[in-house]
Amino acid sequence: MAYSLGITDLDPLRYALLFERFLNPERVSMPDFDIDFCQDNRWRVIEYVREAYGKDAVSQIATFGTMSSKAVIRDVGRVLDMPYLFCDALSKLIPVEQNKPLSLAKALEAEPQLKEKMEAEEEVRQLFELASKLEDLTRNVGMHAGGVLIAPGKLTDFCPLYSADGGSSVISQYDKDDVEKVGLVKFDFLGLRNLTIIDLAVRYVEQLTGVKHDLNTLTFDDPAAYQILKDANTTAIFQVESEGMKKLLKKLAPDRFEDIIAVLALYRPGPLGSGMVDDFILRKKGQQKIDYFHDDLKACLEPTYGVIVYQEQVMQISQIIGGYTLGGADMLRRAMGKKKPEEMDKHRSTIAEGAKQKGYNPALAEQLFDLMTKFAEYGFNKSHTAAYAVVTYQTAWLKAHHCSAFMAATMSSDMDNTDSVKIFHEDTVKNGITVLAPDVNASDYRFVPVDAKTVRYGLGAVKGTGEQAVNVILAARKAGGPFKDLFDFCTRVDKRMVNRRTVEALIRAGAFDAIDDHRARLLASVGIAMEWAEQAERNAMQSGLFDLGSAAEEHAPQYVEVRRWNEKQQLTEEKTALGFFFSGHPYNAVRAEVRRFVRRSLDKLEPARDLQLLAGLVTATRTKITGRGKMAFVTLDDGTAPQEVAIYAEVLETERGKLNEDEVLIIEGKVSKDDFAGEGKVRVTAERILTLAEARGRFARELRLTLNGQVSSDRSAAQRLKSLLSAYAPGACPVRISYRNGEAQCELNLGDSARVRLEDELLAALGEWLTADAVEIRYQ
Repeated sequence: MAYSLGITDLDPLRYALLFERFLNPERVSMPDFDIDFCQDNRWRVIEYVREAYGKDAVSQIATFGTMSSKAVIRDVGRVLDMPYLFCDALSKLIPVEQNKPLSLAKALEAEPQLKEKMEAEEEVRQLFELASKLEDLTRNVGMHAGGVLIAPGKLTDFCPLYSADGGSSVISQYDKDDVEKVGLVKFDFLGLRNLTIIDLAVRYVEQLTGVKHDLNTLTFDDPAAYQILKDANTTAIFQVESEGMKKLLKKLAPDRFEDIIAVLALYRPGPLGSGMVDDFILRKKGQQKIDYFHDDLKACLEPTYGVIVYQEQVMQISQIIGGYTLGGADMLRRAMGKKKPEEMDKHRSTIAEGAKQKGYNPALAEQLFDLMTKFAEYGFNKSHTAAYAVVTYQTAWLKAHHCSAFMAATMSSDMDNTDSVKIFHEDTVKNGITVLAPDVNASDYRFVPVDAKTVRYGLGAVKGTGEQAVNVILAARKAGGPFKDLFDFCTRVDKRMVNRRTVEALIRAGAFDAIDDHRARLLASVGIAMEWAEQAERNAMQSGLFDLGSAAEEHAPQYVEVRRWNEKQQLTEEKTALGFFFSGHPYNAVRAEVRRFVRRSLDKLEPARDLQLLAGLVTATRTKITGRGKMAFVTLDDGTAPQEVAIYAEVLETERGKLNEDEVLIIEGKVSKDDFAGEGKVRVTAERILTLAEARGRFARELRLTLNGQVSSDRSAAQRLKSLLSAYAPGACPVRISYRNGEAQCELNLGDSARVRLEDELLAALGEWLTADAVEIRYQ
């Protein structure tokens, strides 16, 4: 029916998608369509339904938000006028298990820091006492993401309504479960981001090539699309992006459309734990004999190599062997899922009797009944997974043949989520596509493909801009041509939309680099540029005798001159604007130094008996409660590869304060093979954690400072040196002075009391005073 109406383009006869799985005479409950639409156009569908069935008969459905442990801490803290950061820090201490925060009571048991704060701080105790009374109460009424209720008449005759804004927009007060219980029909009109991506990618391809592809006409036999899946190059590919799915794809190596349908159905806890997946893979590779149980079942089970994967296969086996109608077979499937003994006994005798009447051995029917009962709880609706497989194939095809257009569309679809943009950006680069920096004279609002190998960063993905501000910038650029400098930019854009915060964000992101790459100077000059632009606007509105005219141009302001940012500071500012390091990697600044004592990069780690040293920048941390207590997982990145490090409770207790994002850590730990993660992967368990300053102290032989007599002609140089060093004493590293003037030179070792901690701040201060070449750490 859906195929006939054009709702789906997948031929149900070719892929054995049974109508009776959707609707049959024996089914009591109403059939339910879950329909996915392009996110940007979902509102048009809902408006159509309102027009077609009457605005009084259609509404969306309420959801009820509750105050979880994390949310209730923040809410109660806000009412008590406690500082936001204080409450936020407490909230973040509450552990999360299976994507759900623990209750307040369990969190106090699991997290020692919370218990300590409760005992030590009166205000924390008061906060928790009040929060525990409100925990899990309904907090607010929201609107279901996709649920739409269609009533046979006026909604007010069937259910209560709720209006958040006084009447202009109403929703059902019944939630999705209550709506069905009172007999009303619910449709799920879901916004699927991947359909939006596909639509935008196809438009980008047309812009680049002049060819408009209709992906619904694709045949499912393109080798390049399957190669994307075989290589597990599936970041941004629908439904197969997770690490677990990537491992499964590598093992399975799908090469036909039925494999994609199957892999989407199999990647669930039940099938993965039952051994079905292993059987499927081994049979596909010819390493296990395929058993169809009977020749008459071959057509039904051949697509899955004899493994019962889908609910439809249960129904077909019941029809072929047991003589069931497909409607009756659907009821058998439902009974197997519910596992009611009396119903199961009745069906067992029915299928055996039906098999006997059709000339099959009743023992075969009973064997199949037991098998179907086992697999029924894992079976998946093939109609659902087959429709999803089409989107999986289409996104794989786009990535294989039009990667720049597809990745530009993918990054554009999730621009507000910098974590997602970072992941997609890294994958874009990994696929050989160059991503050009944001540029006020070249970028659009979205990410846009420049050619088959290049994507231009979208201005809308810069934090602090927004669509309205970017559209104002684009309009000014279109009207007056490229911006000449910061002052020209500020003069030509509407300051009501493009405020100081927006301009500063664009500078931090490097969007002015093509005009002037001195980001520090530009940022320091924003205030002057904005004031100048406002003054120029006021002058333009005046006319007559006192008009400044061309004299204003002669007195244009000058940039504020400041020192250029070093690489680390530039990257830090860049991350503030973009959410990640775009133009480089902070580890690069210390790579050569760290290599003096950490010999192996993260991509070259190999299992060994002895403890090994590894180093990288902390990019992520997460915690987990285990039988041994709380442990942490820290992701390090040295620019060659990310590596997760496990830190157990004993080490975590003493080293917790060192786990700061964007800081370099040196780990001394055990590197072992990780079979679960895949071939060539390793597991690292930390035994000791060092900051970079601590590692310098442990491995450095001395800090050597070169003073050439030009630093100062009097004793002030010695005093300054003493004051710089004393701020970082006592420490572990000896200091050696190399001094030379016009008459003599000498080497001088300072005493043990002058040993220092080799912090970045000390090295920067010495380098600024002496020059970077005059400050050298010598290693053993």
